[in-house]
Formats: sequence, C-alpha cells, structure tokens
Amino acid sequence: MLPPVVSRPLAWTLIVAAGCSLSGCGGQRHRLRAAQHQTMQIYQQSQALAGQLGEAQMLAGQLSAENQQLAANLDVANQRIANLASERSQLHDQYKSLLTGLKPGENPLGGAASRKFEELARKYPEFEFDPTTGVSRFNGDLLFATGSDEVRDKGRTLLQEFSRIMNDPDARQFHVLVVGHTDDQPIVKAATRAAHQTNWDLSVHRATAVVKTLAKLGIDEQRMGAAGYSMFQQTAANVDATSRQQNRRVEIFVLAPDATIAGWDPGTRR
Repeated sequence: MLPPVVSRPLAWTLIVAAGCSLSGCGGQRHRLRAAQHQTMQIYQQSQALAGQLGEAQMLAGQLSAENQQLAANLDVANQRIANLASERSQLHDQYKSLLTGLKPGENPLGGAASRKFEELARKYPEFEFDPTTGVSRFNGDLLFATGSDEVRDKGRTLLQEFSRIMNDPDARQFHVLVVGHTDDQPIVKAATRAAHQTNWDLSVHRATAVVKTLAKLGIDEQRMGAAGYSMFQQTAANVDATSRQQNRRVEIFVLAPDATIAGWDPGTRR
C-alpha cells in the first residue's frame, strides 16, 4: 500500500503545532515552580507569624498576671492609706485635746463666740473654723506670700476681726496657740534662705508673725504662744500645687484658761 500523501502546507501546520505544544509544557513547569516557591514563602511567613503570635500571647498572659498582682498591691496600698488616715485623724484629735485641755468634740468657746467665728468663716472662704473644737485654720496663701513671713493686708484684716472676737467678754479668758505649717518644698531661693534657712524656720517665723500681729491688734501677749511644725503635719499628700497650698497654713488653737502646753513655774528654782 502506498503511504498517504500529505500536502506541504499541512505538514508545516503540524510542525508548528508540535513546537507550540513543547513550548507550552515548558511554560507550565516554570509557572508551577514559581507557584511552589510562592507557596513556600507564604508558609514560612505564616510560621513566623504563628511564632510571633505565640510570643505575644505569652507576653499578654504575663502582663495580665502582673496587672492582677499590681491591682492586688494597689488594693493593699489603698487599705493601708485608709488605715493610716484613720490613725492620723485619731492622733490629730488627741493632739487637739492635749492643746485645748478638752476632750474631742468639746469646744472651749461659748456659743456667742463660736457663732461669730462661723460667720467669719462664711465671709472668708480661706478661713475655716471647727465649731466642735474651736480650732481656727487660715488656709493656703491667705496670710503670707510664698516663702514670706510678712502678713498680707487681706490677712491682717481677717486677723483684726479674729482678735476682736477673742477680746469679747465671752472669749477674753481664753489663750491661743498659733501653729505654722509648710509644704514639702525645700527652700531654694537665696533671698528666702537668707531669712528662713529651712521649713522649720519658716513655719515658726510665720507663727511668730501672726502672734506679733495679734498683739498689735489688741490681744495680750501673755495669752499667746507660737509653734512651728515645718512640713510634718500635712493635711493632704503633697502631690500637686493644690495639695501643697492646703498644707501651707496657720492654725490657731483656742486653749482653756488652765491648759498648759509648756511653761515655767515661777515658784520653781532653777
């Protein structure tokens, strides 16, 4: 049998098709290798992210445990603060009792004098009066500028009204103890240090300045005393300007006529 006769144009078509087929197989292998390489990269990245996620979860667990411990420590610290505040309040009551010679809650002043001091407190927001103990408090910078022991004009006006009440017949028999307090800021200005080397000096100098002013305003010096506690009798934690201003104050304790703080008995020989 004779072989089939293939025309030349059809032969060229088969050759070209065969070539394209071989070329197509090579292209598929290249794309497959590229896809496998990309898949491997994605897998490696996924593994790395999984590792980072595990570390992050472990760190989050540690931080959560630390946070719980810190919260517990904070609760304990707050409870200690509350206990200390309660103890301080009790000690302060005892302190005032020793100063006034009266039990906590007892006011040595009569009703008329107490009412006048309460009216004075309403008139001057920076002035406080405790009607249960008779203790007067001049808060913040009412009496003095920062670092100074010179009584301000506004403070002198208030002290004038204070002295007028203390010289009334129903209060004239009582004595007063003026106590100065400062905040916790050390004295750094050279001009201030020249007059008050420490907060001890400043607190005492301020109390003395109030005593001298009250004496000029008519209160007998024999009825008065002065003391300073520096920064150690704070009413608020010294954490900001507001709390420090509260701690910078002068307190005046009204003393029972027979109360003795510290004194010298003239009948005792030296």
